[in-house]
Amino acid sequence: MKLFYYPGACSLAPHIVLREAGFAFDLDKVDMKAKTTADGSDYLAVNPKGAVPALDLGGGEVLTEGPAITQYLADQKPESGLAPKPGTLERARLQEMLNYLSSEVHKAFGAIFGGGSDEAKKAAIETVSKRFAYLETLFADGREFVCGATFSVADAYLFVLQNWAGFVGIDLKTWPKLADYQARIAARPKVREALVAEGLAKAA
Repeated sequence: MKLFYYPGACSLAPHIVLREAGFAFDLDKVDMKAKTTADGSDYLAVNPKGAVPALDLGGGEVLTEGPAITQYLADQKPESGLAPKPGTLERARLQEMLNYLSSEVHKAFGAIFGGGSDEAKKAAIETVSKRFAYLETLFADGREFVCGATFSVADAYLFVLQNWAGFVGIDLKTWPKLADYQARIAARPKVREALVAEGLAKAA
């Protein structure tokens, strides 16, 4: 398998999942402006949407969209515990969280990074802050991870989204439980490996 990625982008979530699940894979850094792969090839030939992530499964099969990729990977290695069994309420809860993160949090960040007006960016930052405030309440029951007691693909996604906060002037310390959660996820060995591989952290 080969993951097409851009450092620190939403492609970091499947990168983390690949490592947490123990897959053998290659990384290919995409130039998002030129839409080229690491060797200069046309990235649009891989993913006509032009976005990352894209996971080349071999045999001409390419999977796109982070939540789809991470759930596919988790289902290939159920022993990893990264997603509940399909068809269960717990799996529906995971999908519920992934949908929320994608449609409510990720989308709001897109408005910030999208180069809109200052007013539009301010409104988007307010939206993200409201979403973080909601997520903070989930941890009031003492849960360690966003969907409960175990690390899941949703945690990889939320970690990446929260990681963007500092780039837009949002201080996670406003939400103490989220800040603590972010630090715990960042300390996971496989998460650390992914950050180092993407040049986002220094090797120990």
